[in-house]
This record gives sequence, structure tokens and C-alpha cells, in this order.
Amino acid sequence: MVAENFIEFKDVGKVYPNGTVGLSHINLTIPKGQFLVVVGLSGSGKSTLMRTLNRMHDISSGDIMIDGQSIINYKGKQLRNLRRKIGMIFQNFNLVKRSSVQRNVLSGRVGYYSTWRSALGLFSQADKQKTVEALRRVGLGEKLYTRADQLSGGQQQRVAVARAFMQDPKIVLADEPVASLDPLTTDSVMNDLKKLNDDFGITVIVNLHSLELARKYADRIVGLRGGELVYDKTIDQVTDTDLDNIYQSEGPEPESEAIVMHSATEGVI
Repeated sequence: MVAENFIEFKDVGKVYPNGTVGLSHINLTIPKGQFLVVVGLSGSGKSTLMRTLNRMHDISSGDIMIDGQSIINYKGKQLRNLRRKIGMIFQNFNLVKRSSVQRNVLSGRVGYYSTWRSALGLFSQADKQKTVEALRRVGLGEKLYTRADQLSGGQQQRVAVARAFMQDPKIVLADEPVASLDPLTTDSVMNDLKKLNDDFGITVIVNLHSLELARKYADRIVGLRGGELVYDKTIDQVTDTDLDNIYQSEGPEPESEAIVMHSATEGVI
């Protein structure tokens, strides 16, 4: 496969049960190793687009290809293997707050173990050492045995980045990962994501509201409005006027998308 065809959305549509259109005729190609930022208002379809890649949402029409393979009909082992290679980072961190940082980061390896081994915490010594290394990468090596609920919001999000790294992912999806963080912590988390991209060639797709952050970190920016792809340029072509046009008012977030977004993240590691 050539790099330009690593991820392909082919005329993808998503319609919710109540008739609300989440995505409409999305055609998008993402090269391997790109740092892609998706921008748009709440309800524009950013989260829906992202969640179709790991099949948290099924699409209504079209096709999605990853590394030359259609993923839309994956079930069972195929679907588990797909999700094992896609790290997901959420706005609300999705950590087990009463568990240690080590246990939360090790949960990124559950896809590589049988259910009973992961439930009993029977991880290999090699994976435990990998946890130490992952935490050091995000500057939290000393927090290995700290409970997650004793960390600041920024530290919790960096634990989530370390957890994603533990999956040995080909793709990392980050859905508004810095929306609740202060500016200094925001830069730390975004730098961590950029390092994953630069050091390991991982394809990173980030949903952001901040145009400033988008321009600082992205190789390429795409914009959604009302479920449609309305903008797609590499960072050297991006202008302020272009980005302002993406944020034309399109009303409040559709209720159906908000509800599905919440339910889809419940209990996800």
C-alpha cells in the first residue's frame, strides 16, 4: 500500500435513527504518519467521524479502508484486532480513578491477553517494564503507583496518552483531548501526541476547537460543518480566513449525536 491510501473514507454517510445526519458524503484520504487535526463546531460531526474508524459507530453508507482493507463489516476477532491497533484518547480521560497509574496504563495491553489473564492483572514483566517507559515518555515516571484520582487533570490525560502508547498503535485518535485543561498542561499533552507521531510514525487524528493549537501542531487541517467536509488543506496552505469560514454558525449540537457520544464512551478503555 502506498502511504496516501493508509486511511480512506469513501462517500461515507451516517444517519442516526431519528433521521439526523451525522456525516454526509465524506471522501477523505489520510497518509500514514500524518498529524491530522479536525476542526468544527460542536455537532459538526468531528466525533462521529473519529468513532467510525474504530467502529464505535457504524456508518450508514459508503466504505472505510485502513491499510487497504475495508473495516465496515469487521466482527469478532477482526474487530478486536482493529481496536487493538487504534489508541483512543477522550476528553474525560476514561481512567479507572481508584486504580493505580500502572494498572491504568497496563490496560492498554488488554487486547493482547485473554480475558481471564487481563481481569486478574496477570501482565508480563516485559509489559510492566513497558509501562515504566511509557510513563517516562510523558514525564510521569514517578507516578507509577499513585492512584489515578490523586492526579491533576493534565496528569490524568498524560496517563491516557501513555495507555494509548502501550497498545503499539498504528493510529491514535484524540477527541478534544485538551478541552478541559489549562494552557500550560495543554501544550504538554499536545507535545506528547506530537512525539508519538514524530518518534514512531504513528498516524494521529485529533479533534480540536482551538484554531491556534491546530495551526501549531497539525500537518494538515480538515474542517467539518453540518456533517460535511468543507475544508482540507496542508498546514502551509492554511489561512486565517479559511478557518474563520469553517466556524460559520450552524446551530446547537444535534441531540442524537450528543447522546450517542456519551453512551459510546461509557466503560471504554
